[in-house]
Amino acid sequence: MPSQDGQKLPDTYKQFVQRFPKIAAVHDKMADAVDEIGGLDVRTCALIKIGISMGAGLESALRSHVRKALRAGATRHEIEQAIFQGMNTIGFPRTVAAWSWANIQFDREEADGAGE
Repeated sequence: MPSQDGQKLPDTYKQFVQRFPKIAAVHDKMADAVDEIGGLDVRTCALIKIGISMGAGLESALRSHVRKALRAGATRHEIEQAIFQGMNTIGFPRTVAAWSWANIQFDREEADGAGE
């Protein structure tokens, strides 16, 4: 099952969708509605979501938003800057962890030929 951007979705997400399709559909509708209410572009939204994922300690979400940010035209440097913006707020250890998670995704993107 590919995502909207053609990438393979995590197995856990696919299992959730299969088990609870109505919840997944409502979740997707809410995400679409949130994307439509403002003037922010996809790239900016992905950078914001990187920061939110970092603050919440959500590794797979952060990697997903790194992938989306790259596909929306963000550079590695911009993504790293978005991560480092949180250093004084959430601390050095969580920032370095988020940076390491982003590097995992950068490496995957380069291996797939989709990196910068």
